[in-house]
Parts: sequence; C-alpha cells; structure tokens
Amino acid sequence: MADLEKVASWLSGVLKLHCAPMRDEWVDEMYSELSNGNRNNDMAELVKGMRSLLSVLEAMKLDVANHQIRCLRPMLIEDTVHFEQRFFYKKIAANRLDISGARLWYAEALRCNSSAPQDTRSFGEMAAFFAALAKLILPSTAKETIPNTFLFDEERIIKLRSDMLDAINLEVCMRLYDDLDRVSRITSVTPSFVSPPTSVPSYVVDEESSVHSNRNSGDFSFLNTPPSRPSSLALSACGSTTSSPRSSGYITLQPPTSADTAESKTDKDNTVYDSLVALLNTAPQSQRPQQRWQGLVPSIAIQIFRYTNAPQDFLPRFEAKLAQHLCEMNSDLYQAVEATFQRRIMRSLSGRAKDFRSLSSVALFSVATGGRMGNSGSTRGEDGGCDPSMASEAGQMSREEGALQELVEDMAVRLAHLGILHWRVWAQLAYLEEDPDEMDIE
Repeated sequence: MADLEKVASWLSGVLKLHCAPMRDEWVDEMYSELSNGNRNNDMAELVKGMRSLLSVLEAMKLDVANHQIRCLRPMLIEDTVHFEQRFFYKKIAANRLDISGARLWYAEALRCNSSAPQDTRSFGEMAAFFAALAKLILPSTAKETIPNTFLFDEERIIKLRSDMLDAINLEVCMRLYDDLDRVSRITSVTPSFVSPPTSVPSYVVDEESSVHSNRNSGDFSFLNTPPSRPSSLALSACGSTTSSPRSSGYITLQPPTSADTAESKTDKDNTVYDSLVALLNTAPQSQRPQQRWQGLVPSIAIQIFRYTNAPQDFLPRFEAKLAQHLCEMNSDLYQAVEATFQRRIMRSLSGRAKDFRSLSSVALFSVATGGRMGNSGSTRGEDGGCDPSMASEAGQMSREEGALQELVEDMAVRLAHLGILHWRVWAQLAYLEEDPDEMDIE
C-alpha cells in the first residue's frame, strides 16, 4: 500500500533540489495538502494537492524555458539579420514572395531624393531609403500600399502613423484654440462699434480667402515658437511701418495685465493641452485613428470653448472649422503642421541613424528598447542651429512643447531601429543592384 505522505515528502525534496527558490513555498503548500489529505482521508484535499503538484511542474517547465531564452537572447538577436535573410531568400527563390513592388518603391525614393538635394550625409547610402520611410509613416500617405518587404514591420508602421496623427491633430487643436482665445480677448476689450468684421477668424466669417492665412503657412516651428502661435488673425503692432489689411488701425489693444503674462498663458495652454489628451484617451481604442478624431470633434470644440470667453454663437462655426482641419488631410493647416512635424522627425532621425548604424544588433536592441542617447537637437530651431532663447528657457518649456519633443525623439528612435534592421536585411536582397544568388546567406 502506497504511503502518500512519504511520496509527498520525497517529491518535495526532489522539487526543491531542482526548482528555483521562489517556488519553495508552493512546494511546501503541495506537501501540506497531500499529507493532510492522506491523514484525514480527505479526497478533496488530496485532489487539491495533486493540482498543486502539476502546477509546480508546469511552472518549473516555464522557468527552464525562460532561463534558456535569457541565456540565448543575445545570440538570437545577433543572428536576426542572417536568419531573416535566409528566410526571405528561400521565399523569393521559391516564387512565394514578389519584391518587384518594393524595388519600384525604392527606385522612386532614389528619384525623389536626387531631385530634392539636402544634407543627408548622416544617413550615408540609406538617405533615399530613410526619406521614403519617413514619408511612409505620414498619416496623409495611409492609402499608399506598404511594400511587402515590410512584412514583419507593418504593424509598427501603422502604430507610428497613429501616433503621428494624434500629435498633429493635437497641435491643430491648439492652434485653433489660440485663434479663438485671441478673438475672445479682443471682443471682450473692444467696443462693438469699433470692431470691424476683419477682427474675427476664418471660422466666424465665411470667406474663401481666409483659408490662406498666416497660421496655415508651413513656417511654424514647434521648438522656436513665438509668445503665441502664428495666427490667422494678423494684428499689426502699434507704430509699425507696415499694416495688414486685417488690422489697419481699427483696433487698439489695452496694455497686457498680469493675467496675460507669458507664464499665465503657458499655464493655461498646458491645462487645455492636458484636457485634450485626457479627452483623446477616452475614445475607444478599437476604432481607426481617423474615426476616433471624427467622433471627438463635438467634444473637443466644447472643451476648447470652456477655456475661452468667445460668444456662444461662435461654437457651431468653430466646430465646423475644427472638423474641416481634423478630418480633412487636404486642409492647408493640417498639411502645414504635418510638414513641420516631418521636418522635425527627419532632423532627429538623421542623428539617430548616425548613432545607430555602426552598432551591432545586440547593441542596437539595447539602445533602442532600453537606454536613450542624449536628445539630438532638443533645443534646436527649425534650421538646425541652436536657439539660445529655447536653451535658456528649457525649464519653462510648456507641457505641450515638451510632450511633442518627447514624442519626436521616441518616434525617431523607433524609426531608426526599424529602418536600420530593415536595410541590413533587404539592402542586398531587394534595393541595391546586386544579384541575391551571389549573397553569402549561409
């Protein structure tokens, strides 16, 4: 007759000898359940003890697998490029993967890069590739087909597009908020009999010409911002030698009070920005990014209105203007913000590519997924030169600007990691003028 208590004691000793110390308490619990069930002839307790025994054995198996993966991880990462080259080479040789579309995509990238010369020395031979890759993650190019060489990276590209769309639309919202806030302050200090029709923005007056406003120009810089963003409401300063058709002597603003200082304006902007981010996080994540923003337009319009003193009759037109720019990627304002964001991504990406391209696969993985190198150009102006005002006021950077800069750096790291690994795998297979049959893939 089997003595279950002795069997449980023997199993307990064997398991403790081979399993991790963190499992000892679980083994003791198993021994206690089997012993008590045997002494008291309690079948339920015995079944419970057997379940604990099987659970401990399953946990030990997972511990061994995790230990092996941890030990082999550097070797597996280092072999990533060679493994993928062998994998895709066999698919191409068996006519199971057509890369003609990817070759046409890269040929077009070379043509576009040669017709638009720029300082791309930091990219080296990958200049055209990274320019095309950065364009591929733009939300406005979402309808373009992703080359099938990005088979393993398609989800990452879609996530980058989604993150960029959120950042662009948040900036569009903040620019329109600045317009509305400025108009509300003007209307609150200016008598109605001296306020001309030209003092209201494009979402109040139905004019076609208002689309081509200063705010919609592509010269805006996230980093080198003036005290207020460029506005479609252009007001000439008192004593200016030139005047604007929108501001030719009609309005005289009162001197700024303490509530209008840069610090209070920054605090208010931070509050508005945080509220918009919180509102965005309430949208269902299952929806497509563009659908999320379309559904949020009414709520965003009301949220922005809460922080201004604009008349209530402005709300319907402001909401329509918001929908026009958030849901239509062909609008001048959206395209201007997207172009500015793309320039910032490319400037940061050039530094990351230069830092990453000489790293081994393991070092690249460690830097891109763990530690972060110093921010390249975090206080640089749009032209790439150092901006002293930004450097001296780095501690006073608004939360919006800080969040945008952090997102740009994060996206540049992710894009550089993706691009360099992709180039190492596919350069000889698809992009460069080399015969894949002559490659050393063993």
